[in-house]
Amino acid sequence: MQPKTPKLLEDIRDAAAFVSEAVRGKTIDDYHDDRILRQAIERNFEIIGEAMKRLAQHDPDSVAEIGDYRQIIAFRNILIHGYDLVDHRLVWSTIQQQVPALLRDVTALLGSDD
Repeated sequence: MQPKTPKLLEDIRDAAAFVSEAVRGKTIDDYHDDRILRQAIERNFEIIGEAMKRLAQHDPDSVAEIGDYRQIIAFRNILIHGYDLVDHRLVWSTIQQQVPALLRDVTALLGSDD
């Protein structure tokens, strides 16, 4: 594991954990109707994607252990550059389906460094 890797993985884990916690007990309608919640979630996805991009540059071996890492980076690019194209259903689906797997992958990588 490269020297910068643990910090980047911690940033990803922290942002993904925030996303999971922020939507606990909420529905897609809650998400759609709450601008502050949407923007907080989107910001944390931006952090995840940027940290993933940096991880890919600094430690290709570690990032390869994270499922769909290229899609995570692409999702960040859409949020940043295509803000007007963001589909709330896609974001909600990503929260429900991909964030738990991301947390597992990143936690496993951090655990393997102990």
